[in-house]
Amino acid sequence: MRVLSQLFANNRAWAAEMTRQDPEFFERLSRQQAPQYLWIGCADSRVPANQITGLLPGEMFVHRNVSNLVVHTDLNCLSTLQFAVDVLKVGHVIICGHYGCGGVRAALRDDHLGLIDNWLRHVQEVRRRHQAQIDALPTEADRHKRLCELNVIEQVANASQTTIVRDAWSRGQPLAIHGWIYGLQDGLLRDLSMCVTSDTELADCMDQAVNARSR
Repeated sequence: MRVLSQLFANNRAWAAEMTRQDPEFFERLSRQQAPQYLWIGCADSRVPANQITGLLPGEMFVHRNVSNLVVHTDLNCLSTLQFAVDVLKVGHVIICGHYGCGGVRAALRDDHLGLIDNWLRHVQEVRRRHQAQIDALPTEADRHKRLCELNVIEQVANASQTTIVRDAWSRGQPLAIHGWIYGLQDGLLRDLSMCVTSDTELADCMDQAVNARSR
């Protein structure tokens, strides 16, 4: 319990510092939630969405799961997406993976870890779909890196094909779905050149991103 008490002490110090910087911050935050972004990222503890983008509490709606997947039967992710798009009216959905992802590595190696193997079948399907490109790379590190990128690209496509996003586009709601990746070794975000703003863009965006490398 002494370890947990430190977290409460950290919280008190953080709240006090936020109040010192902006006395109205928490009162203002408590009245309204109006983020412009939904972040769908990996549950990895090294990839905290607000910190790496420099955003304050209230500025980004966040959903995280192992290997940043958008699965059409995952009601948790879909409910978050629906609330963000239909209620909060976010303008941007950012799907962000990261290099060195343990879930992607397990899917690449076909490791057996238990219950999570069922979840990682979705990443293995990405691997299977792009097997020729992945196998052409010279090292496992290169293959792992590329599968991390391809997984993000595929999840952007999955999000773009949900009824939530398609309905938003059909009613003329401005909404962009972005694919990014984060480097654990340098702390930098990279654009995977996968940004979809309408049904008609998806195929071309997918083709360009799959045949490109991150900037």
